[in-house]
Amino acid sequence: MFYWFLKFIALGPLLRVVFRPRAEGLDNVPSQGAAILASNHLSYADWLFMPLVLTRRVSYVAKAEYFTGTGVKGRLQRTFFSGSGQIPIDRSGANAAEGALISAKGVLGRGELFGIFPEGTRSHDGRLYRGKTGVARLALETGVPVVPVAVIGTDTVAPPARSSVGSCVRRCASASRSTSRATRAWRATATSCAR
Repeated sequence: MFYWFLKFIALGPLLRVVFRPRAEGLDNVPSQGAAILASNHLSYADWLFMPLVLTRRVSYVAKAEYFTGTGVKGRLQRTFFSGSGQIPIDRSGANAAEGALISAKGVLGRGELFGIFPEGTRSHDGRLYRGKTGVARLALETGVPVVPVAVIGTDTVAPPARSSVGSCVRRCASASRSTSRATRAWRATATSCAR
């Protein structure tokens, strides 16, 4: 409920007016059933823009620190991230991320969309970094399609060091059940979008 409140009433309309996001290739995202949306990661705001342009709910992993803070700020963060369907992930090691992958399988098992950043963290220089194995593991273990997504411009919308206003674009390549084919498509889409 909180997710839809944020998307259509509290946050979504403001983001649409201020940042004017647009998307290409939305027909490559399944209208029903589970899928993994694998995107490059340029800004802390990336997870806000993909759900904004899709009609379906998208759940992401978010660093565990957002769920464990103390005081008023910690409670607000925990409420916001939990209510918006984010899944906590401990990024300290491969075994620590196992809980997040189990939660992701639950999301996919319910036939929902799961967004993940294969690089594992934001790119501070705009380059595409080597992905981690989580996307491949999820795809192989669940059998759901992987939709490569390229995000463009969110690093200018919400850069790490300064505040500015701009627009962003999401490009969704066609889904693939072949992990290696999906990885190649994701890299090609992200590379062409970076130009």
